[in-house]
Amino acid sequence: MKSLLQPLYAVYRAILKHPKYRWIAIAASFFYLVSPVDFITDFMPIIGWIDDGMVATLLVTEISQILLEKRKQRQETTAPEDAEIIAI
Repeated sequence: MKSLLQPLYAVYRAILKHPKYRWIAIAASFFYLVSPVDFITDFMPIIGWIDDGMVATLLVTEISQILLEKRKQRQETTAPEDAEIIAI
C-alpha cells in the first residue's frame, strides 16, 4: 500500500512547494472533502472513509506547515529588533 501512495504523495508535495499552486491544491482538497463526489464512495464501510481521511490529513498538514512558516518568518523579522533593545 505504501508503494502505491508514495508517488501520489510526492506529486502532491511537489505541487505544494510552488506558492501559486499551493493554494489551488489546498482549495481542491477542501472542496473534495465537502463535495458529495468521492473516488471511493462513503457507502463502503471503512474503505470509503480512508480516502477522505487521507485528504483531510494532507490538508491539515499543509495548513499547519503554512502557519509554521509564517510564524517563523515573523519571528525572524522581529528578532533583530529585540536584539538591539537588549544590547542597549
